[in-house]
Amino acid sequence: MEEFDRKQHWENIYQTKQSGEVSWFQPTPTTSLDFVKFFNIPKTAKIIDVGGGDSLFVDHLLDLGYQDVTVLDISAAALQRSKQRLGDKAAKVTWLVDDAASFSPTVQYDFWHDRAVFHFLTQEQEIEHYTDAARRGIKPSGILVIGTFSEQGAKKCSGIEVRQYSEETMSTRLGNFFEKVKCLTVDHKTPFNTVQNFIFCGFRRLPTP
Repeated sequence: MEEFDRKQHWENIYQTKQSGEVSWFQPTPTTSLDFVKFFNIPKTAKIIDVGGGDSLFVDHLLDLGYQDVTVLDISAAALQRSKQRLGDKAAKVTWLVDDAASFSPTVQYDFWHDRAVFHFLTQEQEIEHYTDAARRGIKPSGILVIGTFSEQGAKKCSGIEVRQYSEETMSTRLGNFFEKVKCLTVDHKTPFNTVQNFIFCGFRRLPTP
């Protein structure tokens, strides 16, 4: 069996489909923005959107006055689309082409945001690498927000199997280094008028022993 090329898969998606033709598209990422407000993230905070693709989350952050935003995605085509959309504003953003499954942060962030990337990591080694990267890449008392398919959500997305989470399983996975602050389930209405159930959890990074 031919080994799955994750990067090529996502490059192809973003080279052949428009924003409104993918299930994860959101005109306004309300839940993500609500977490920014809930945690009272200061405008000077160092923020990373992991797997941000061509999401409009970065647009809203810039409009709100955030000054230090990084967007990471495995697909260079996705990031290029965001840059073109933002125009001159794109220069205010740090763009990283990298795979969330193997990303090793070189700086620490105040706010790490991940909507719909973590659930694509189904191999234990990848999950452990990601959670360790988050531990190292988030400042003590910094915030981690992750949104994944819930146990009532999709079992596949973009033809790829995903790992579903509950509040309990996500908290258990991250509990060694993060304190759960808030979780909620959200129904995401896709551009195709279907509904996907997500679990979003916000965590605070525990102080390093």
